[in-house]
Amino acid sequence: MKAAEILAHVDHTLLKQTATWADIQRICDEAVKYHTATVMVPSAYVPRIVAKYGDALKVATVVGFPNGNCNTAAKIAETAQALADGAEEIDMVINIGMLKAGETNYVTEEIRALKKLCGARVLKVIVETCFLTEEEMIAACHCVTEGGADFIKTSTGFGSAGAKLSDIELFKKHIGPNVQMKAAGGIHTREEMEAFLAAGCTRLGASAAVKVLKDEI
Repeated sequence: MKAAEILAHVDHTLLKQTATWADIQRICDEAVKYHTATVMVPSAYVPRIVAKYGDALKVATVVGFPNGNCNTAAKIAETAQALADGAEEIDMVINIGMLKAGETNYVTEEIRALKKLCGARVLKVIVETCFLTEEEMIAACHCVTEGGADFIKTSTGFGSAGAKLSDIELFKKHIGPNVQMKAAGGIHTREEMEAFLAAGCTRLGASAAVKVLKDEI
């Protein structure tokens, strides 16, 4: 697979707490230059990016990040503001504790509420697989499907572990036909990126992707 093909599936990501506007502009410049799918940034920077870069790139941001256990009203407000500011994709974190407690209706309805806000814009749902049993991952797949989300996503990158190919194989068996898969967290090499794409992912969260692949462009 050519480097450009891989990068077309990458959300060029910078979500660390210490990220400055200068840091954000650097990854935006890279996203434009190397044609990544989106730039994935904290929501505070969305309006600045839209003002500076316009249609030159797609902006994605996170909601309920990274813990997921704020209330639904807070996630709705955060999503509404991000969309108003010009975000085209939202990556939300589920309430992991609710899922683990078996309160799947809560999780599903929260996803549904955010997808209703997003409309035609993309909603990705982070389920943080490192904290889930196989049974809980299956339940998460059902919640994401029933909630109408566009993607299921493995990880925030802030948990105890990132994406695993075994998680993707499980997702494939239990998500609906309209749900795509995003692997994120701990993806550092070209080989790992290719492996997740070959497994069926259509999007990757990989902060290292441009650094690893830019010399091939």
